[in-house]
Amino acid sequence: MAAVNRQQYVAVIGGGEADETARAAAYQVGQELARRGAVLLCGGLGGVMQAAAQGAQEAGGISLGILPGPDRRAANPFLTYSLATNLGHARNILIAHSADALIAVAGGYGTISEAAIALKLGKPVVGLLLTWNLPGMLTAASPQEAVALVWRSLVSSL
Repeated sequence: MAAVNRQQYVAVIGGGEADETARAAAYQVGQELARRGAVLLCGGLGGVMQAAAQGAQEAGGISLGILPGPDRRAANPFLTYSLATNLGHARNILIAHSADALIAVAGGYGTISEAAIALKLGKPVVGLLLTWNLPGMLTAASPQEAVALVWRSLVSSL
């Protein structure tokens, strides 16, 4: 594993409602990011976001949820920190701007918007379990490969 000289912020994006396959993949992504010392960013709610935060927490990592609503009490219980924005879907822009890279696990239109914004900003985006693809986005076959692809992109940009 290559050493990184500053802490990396990696967003795990995906649906607030997710099937077991997506939740399991997001959990593994969260664990692997925590093992590498990354701060996990997410939208702070359920589904993929909750599973990723749980994986990070159980591996000793830090997670930050950027919530769409006005109340931090809406955050999933596995977050280290949460920010209530009251911005609705506009919080997707905050996530894309705050992250150094993004990993999309399944997801729909909200996930696509976050990924598209990040790609427009020139940030690495890796997709896992997607039924869609955006130009410039990398795809991974496993949670471990998704994190490895993001990590290589981040290390090479230092």
